[in-house]
Amino acid sequence: MKILQLCKKFPYPLTSGEAIAVTYLSKALHKQGCEITLLAMNTTKHFVDINSLPENFNHYKEIHTVLVDNKITPGGAIKNLFSSGSFHVDRYRSEDFAQKLKDLLIEHRYDIIQLETMYLSPYMDLIRAHSEALLVMRAHNIEHEIWQRISRNTKFLPKRWYLNYLSSKLERFELSVLNDYDFLVPISEKDLQKYRNLGYMNGAKTIPIGLDINDYKMPINSRLDTMSLSFIGGFDWFPNKEGVLWFLDRIWPDIHREFPLLKLYIAGRQMPDSLYRYKNKNVYALGDVEDSRAFMAQHTATLVPLLSGSGTRVKILEGMALGRIVVTTSLGLEGIPAQHGEELLIADDLDGFREAIRFLADTEAVLQMRKKARQFIYTRYNNELLAEDLTAAFSKYISTHT
Repeated sequence: MKILQLCKKFPYPLTSGEAIAVTYLSKALHKQGCEITLLAMNTTKHFVDINSLPENFNHYKEIHTVLVDNKITPGGAIKNLFSSGSFHVDRYRSEDFAQKLKDLLIEHRYDIIQLETMYLSPYMDLIRAHSEALLVMRAHNIEHEIWQRISRNTKFLPKRWYLNYLSSKLERFELSVLNDYDFLVPISEKDLQKYRNLGYMNGAKTIPIGLDINDYKMPINSRLDTMSLSFIGGFDWFPNKEGVLWFLDRIWPDIHREFPLLKLYIAGRQMPDSLYRYKNKNVYALGDVEDSRAFMAQHTATLVPLLSGSGTRVKILEGMALGRIVVTTSLGLEGIPAQHGEELLIADDLDGFREAIRFLADTEAVLQMRKKARQFIYTRYNNELLAEDLTAAFSKYISTHT
């Protein structure tokens, strides 16, 4: 099966959920015998030196990149007020990318063309004109849902109005192209049902984000007197910044008073300067770190305090794979069928986080939860098994629709 995979940013380094989701599935598809070609935007926001890729990034037959300037500027934001297009989508329109895509479609025959996220939908007409491949959209999130939730949580009224305006245009675009895909690959059953409720009528298969459990080693248990919490995530994704600041302002002061020895370590790219003001409250803002897994493995628990967003939070899956105790909000857990008190902990308010910290003091309970968490990932989020399911679904759909 020959697959052309289109990405709106290069899927490396593995510091974002999207990069992890793309890379692990691609590697597993390669092991299934698929021949995968990557065409990725190399954007100003997430520029990657392709010559610095590690030797084990070898699962693609070919890698093609196109430089795309997707910087957000005040002028561009104002201009969009007078445009009917979606500001979120228009940032990924590129004549150079379109030309490279056209060249590949003319030169090669593909069985599958997989769009990694809805933001690549503007290229579907070009694909239809030059290929008969099955057109697949892998839905990492329901995109307009993220921005609707962000706007609801925004207190400053002018900003809330503008975000509502942007999310309404994004929703219109997302719904307008919904049935232009031949096949949809959402990452949770909950997302698939939402797409059906929105009117999607074509082929679909739910494929969660897969991991290779062998890449995640479970560290030795932390002692209580060195117990620590961690958060890691890109602060260029607004829900991460929103959730961390909420936790630091509304939850951490009381937690710090009750557990004065407890430490919180925060890491992630594009960290805002505002996080450094908490350094006298046992909060350590580290900025970007070289190895996210090693960072998470150093600490007793992984926090995912999200208030908005959509899709599946990969850091929850990674934390569980590492045998860390994951503490997340109900919204953070959305799309992941894990149970509170079994594989992880849910906390939506101060009392919930207090209970979670007290749970960490129970060494035996912590050990049992760690084991259950890793088994949960192994059985439900095994990338090789998920790739088998996906290729089988592709083959079945193609055979019945050609």
